[in-house]
Amino acid sequence: MTQQVVVAGVGMIPFSKPGKSDNYDVMGAEAARRALADAGISYDAVQQAYVGYVFGDSTSGQKALYHVGKPGIPVVNVNNNCSTGSSALFLARQAVESGVVDVALALGFEQMVPGAIGEIFTDRPGALESFSEARDRAFGAPDASVPNAATYFGAAGQQYVDEHGIDPATFAHITVKSRKHAAANPYAVFRDPLSLDEVLGSPHIYGPLTRFQCCPPTCGAAAAVVMSKEYARKHGIRSDVVIAAQAMTTDQPSTFEGDMKKLVGWDMAVNASNQVYERSGIGPEDLRVVELHDCFTTNEFITYEALGLTAEGTAEKFVLSGDNTYGGRVVTNPSGGLISKGHPLGATGLAQCAELVWQLRGEAQGRQVAGKLDAALQHNLGLGGACVVTMYQKVDG
Repeated sequence: MTQQVVVAGVGMIPFSKPGKSDNYDVMGAEAARRALADAGISYDAVQQAYVGYVFGDSTSGQKALYHVGKPGIPVVNVNNNCSTGSSALFLARQAVESGVVDVALALGFEQMVPGAIGEIFTDRPGALESFSEARDRAFGAPDASVPNAATYFGAAGQQYVDEHGIDPATFAHITVKSRKHAAANPYAVFRDPLSLDEVLGSPHIYGPLTRFQCCPPTCGAAAAVVMSKEYARKHGIRSDVVIAAQAMTTDQPSTFEGDMKKLVGWDMAVNASNQVYERSGIGPEDLRVVELHDCFTTNEFITYEALGLTAEGTAEKFVLSGDNTYGGRVVTNPSGGLISKGHPLGATGLAQCAELVWQLRGEAQGRQVAGKLDAALQHNLGLGGACVVTMYQKVDG
């Protein structure tokens, strides 16, 4: 017997630039408190906690949660690169759905430093060695001065340009859209508008990418409380947003066979989203709001097609016609996404969760997608690799 899983509470703190935030434990504790308060429960009701972060010592999750309380429950620390937050949610959801616990907490935080992410351990094989080897075979070795992540996603974007003959400037429209969305988000780092010329005129990074098309290093925290529908009803807790389906996928042999889109997660996203569509009975044509992993504009662009939001080869039209924003077919990243809201790695997946829960509740204020929302889709990607896709559904509470 499986339990229907309710997202009973969500919480996050405003994201900030490195050096402008509290320490990770303070941020994490505050996000957890906000999610617990939103659910209307105390920390003592939580039976397991899953805490995600990428840069930090082991048991940093305990360090953060001990500020909230010390009930002696299992606290599991999670690191899955940029999909860490949704990986923590995946584990919390599994614990509740399986009936092992009634209530679980997923928490994610990150305290980052300025500049591009680099290798920390240089005395052992890097986790992305096979990725860089595949990139170099397919696209040539990049200059060592280029941020590593940008080379993968920039090359994927350039491959799309070469295959479909689109104008590379199309990608920049995504940043313009992202900033417009973030202007209504008090949690976002970058809320000032940018014109297309400003995006294209920012320093060139790699392939079609300019600086304003790349997500910034960010500090922040977010959390979600999940519980069984039965427990929520028994305790009079709001239960109108459920996880209708969720899937996590990792790389397959096709990842490393020379296709740059696949190297940055195309097959993982296709496989995970197809599982979610089948299990939930909700298809991409039913969606009006999506939070997807826009670490770079090129990744948001190709993910439109990977998730089936638009047919393969039609993402340029999808962007230029405004089908990806308010007044269009599906509002993508109403929060501003990683590019404008920010990307504190461990918190990102749970910040996406919070945004979509607020959207389904009708609590997103100036970002609220108009009309009745029945479902919302989340896509969170980490190279190395892992992709988590989650379908949230609005039901009778």
